[in-house]
Amino acid sequence: MLVLSRKKGETIVIQDQIEVTILSVEGDTVRVGISAPPHIDIFRKEIYLSIQEANRESAVPQPANFEALMHRLRGNQKK
Repeated sequence: MLVLSRKKGETIVIQDQIEVTILSVEGDTVRVGISAPPHIDIFRKEIYLSIQEANRESAVPQPANFEALMHRLRGNQKK
């Protein structure tokens, strides 16, 4: 992990496309502004992890739906 110190108003540039600017520092809270191309998704980590979990859950076949699909497929094979 790269660790950098920045002051309010200072910016970090990542691969010519992403700029991270320190907007304010108040106690333990740092406000960060991020400028990036529209094709780059930016999420808070807790939101990113929630999205990953939802994707994993949706990828697991639901037993009732899976059985219904298999029944339909078997029915089509007999014709």
